[in-house]
Amino acid sequence: MLFGNALIGLREGLEAVLVVSILVAFLVRTDRRRALAHVWLGVAVAVALSVALGAVLTYTAATLSFEAQEAFGGIASIIAVTFVTGMIFWMRRAGRTLAAQLRGQLDEALQLGPVAVATVAFLSVAREGMETAVFFFSSVQSAGGGTVLPLVGFLIGIAISILLGWLLYAGAIKVNLSKFFTVTGVLLVFVAAGVFAYGVHDLQEAGILPGLNTLAFDVSNIIPPTSWYGALLKGIFNFSPQTTVVEAVVWVGYVAIVLPLFLRPHR
Repeated sequence: MLFGNALIGLREGLEAVLVVSILVAFLVRTDRRRALAHVWLGVAVAVALSVALGAVLTYTAATLSFEAQEAFGGIASIIAVTFVTGMIFWMRRAGRTLAAQLRGQLDEALQLGPVAVATVAFLSVAREGMETAVFFFSSVQSAGGGTVLPLVGFLIGIAISILLGWLLYAGAIKVNLSKFFTVTGVLLVFVAAGVFAYGVHDLQEAGILPGLNTLAFDVSNIIPPTSWYGALLKGIFNFSPQTTVVEAVVWVGYVAIVLPLFLRPHR
């Protein structure tokens, strides 16, 4: 899941960085730099809460029995897919008016006081952070928990997002954000479909859903999980050479519904 995690880290990280840069730029351009400390306080609390959520999820899963771990991981994966799906549609819908909304909220908060300013910054960043924490946990579960690749992928994506955000803020580069979020949104649909299918497989392992031994296909002799191309497909699309009928139906159904809705023309 290196590629998928890097994509999530890049997408969520860039959204958060853009939000923070809009808030910072508004304060700088309106000569209210003294409020910057309150913005950074809200951002820091949001990041700390997101890290804490990831730690709580990991600790909770580690204390459960095998069946309970599978059920917990499956539910977390489905929640993560829900978050990611909502995120790509939210940015598609709100991206054009995001800056104006944030400036209006911050302007009102400045009149209320420091706590309100910190709260605006916290709420603006916390959504992306908590979505990332849940998705990171589900990625670690799908990777088997014995590898650092999910963490490496997330850190790479977040590092790139911070660099891009800084360059955009400094005016060093120009990026067509509408096209960027469209392309990453399409890729995320396929990544989320894989996570959704894996979550369903976890629920089958836990005995909550039937059909664990009813396979739609078994291509493990053609695409061994230990091969480089098997690992690549697993990392990008969470592809399993042994896929149950329920997993296949969920994957195809998700892509068939979400992708056309995401690509439909704006009104």
